[in-house]
Amino acid sequence: MNLKITFLDTGEETNTGGRIKQSQVITGNQPFMLTYGDGISDVDIDELLKFHKAKGKIATVTGVKKRSQYGTLEVVDGLATSFEEKQRHQGIINGGFFVLEPEIFDYLPDDKSCVFERNPLNQLVRNNELAVYMHNGFWTAADTYDDIMNLNNACDIWGNLW
Repeated sequence: MNLKITFLDTGEETNTGGRIKQSQVITGNQPFMLTYGDGISDVDIDELLKFHKAKGKIATVTGVKKRSQYGTLEVVDGLATSFEEKQRHQGIINGGFFVLEPEIFDYLPDDKSCVFERNPLNQLVRNNELAVYMHNGFWTAADTYDDIMNLNNACDIWGNLW
């Protein structure tokens, strides 16, 4: 698979939906992959892309089974039936690795305050357009300094975790 990785400075005050909307000038009319950059995983992106194409939906998110403070998804037959941001219970979390079709931009207003994980993802669920690729391999958050220190310590003790 040939990949092109582009970093886009969208401004410090721009929320996730606003950042994705600003990427439209780069992605144009092509499907694209997206990650928040704050998770570390061994997601097989070839399989993720194959799954996305097979489902034929506007968006595919990687689901990870975790007890979590992160957004959770309910999944039936590879499709999201609900999306709840930051609930504290066992569930399938948003693993942060996406494949998105250009139609995603129809769900995103020209608004830097747009939060992708709220209205846009919930609207995709309501429209039956959010597929969920279940990842059962290694996944960990890298949101905070403590997350990174814990991951570094675990790697020092156990070696390559993935």
